[in-house]
Amino acid sequence: MNICIVGAGAIGGYLAVLLAQAGENVSVIARGAHLEAIRTQGLRLTQADGERVATTLRATSEMAELGPQDVVIAAVKAPALPALAAPMRALYGPDTLVVPAQNGIPYWYFFKHGGPFEGRRVEAVDPGGLIESQLEIERVVGCVVYPAAELVAPGHIRHIEGNRFILGELDGTRSERVTALSKAFIRAGLKAPVSTKIRSDIWLKLWGNAVFNPISALTRGTLADITRYPLTRKLAHQTMAEVRSVAEQLGVEFAISIEQRIAGAEQVGAHKTSMLQDIEAHKSTEVDALVGAVAELGRLVAVPTPALDTLYACVKLLEQTQASA
Repeated sequence: MNICIVGAGAIGGYLAVLLAQAGENVSVIARGAHLEAIRTQGLRLTQADGERVATTLRATSEMAELGPQDVVIAAVKAPALPALAAPMRALYGPDTLVVPAQNGIPYWYFFKHGGPFEGRRVEAVDPGGLIESQLEIERVVGCVVYPAAELVAPGHIRHIEGNRFILGELDGTRSERVTALSKAFIRAGLKAPVSTKIRSDIWLKLWGNAVFNPISALTRGTLADITRYPLTRKLAHQTMAEVRSVAEQLGVEFAISIEQRIAGAEQVGAHKTSMLQDIEAHKSTEVDALVGAVAELGRLVAVPTPALDTLYACVKLLEQTQASA
């Protein structure tokens, strides 16, 4: 299978090494020192059980060099996808499958949804419809990313925890193509269940991310800090109730309680969320996909989200002040 991974950073690089060593023909899109390191030394992955180095990867910064692929995995943060939508077309053949592997509400949420909002654009993640205009929805397979990894140096990825990527067709069918992709992931040593309710899977992960990420970015607190300090635990509970109410209005059911979800976060311990890490690194965050999109959906289904709106406004201002510093 010819697989191109657009964005060979932490998650993309993790996937690239495992898929390549499982026998897939993998290409990666990277840039700068990271690209040069991959070209000269291969891509190194450090895991708890040792190291792997993928030396057969084709690495480039120019998508047009690679030609049509069987699968394109967009392993970039949600804010980067609109600008990449047009260049990615160089990788498409008639049957190319595209897997946007981002956190938060995906741009395609209401496509093949079948509900009253069928085909509606989520402006927070696809402003002006840039992605929609360039990426045919028939190509898209949904993905929920659970592993944690980090780019520790050019050409070097460290896997922290998790190996599950939930895959699913947008219309809930078990197609041959999503089954084949799942099998490729499994051959690479990953857990890759095929879901018939990919939107519910998105909300289950997003439930925590939409709350703990912005609180941590604003307070510099870890998950342990947030869940063990009474005021922020109360804020997390309030905000999670808002997120759940929005999702329930869209037909999503939650199998666990808010307190159970908070307890799960507490058990993770002194972990810095990805949004806090981005703020500390003076990088743009995924606040629009994780928080802004949920607030937008809340307005759509007439569910007030005052706590979520407050967190969103504060993180957006924090981004702005850091950018101008």
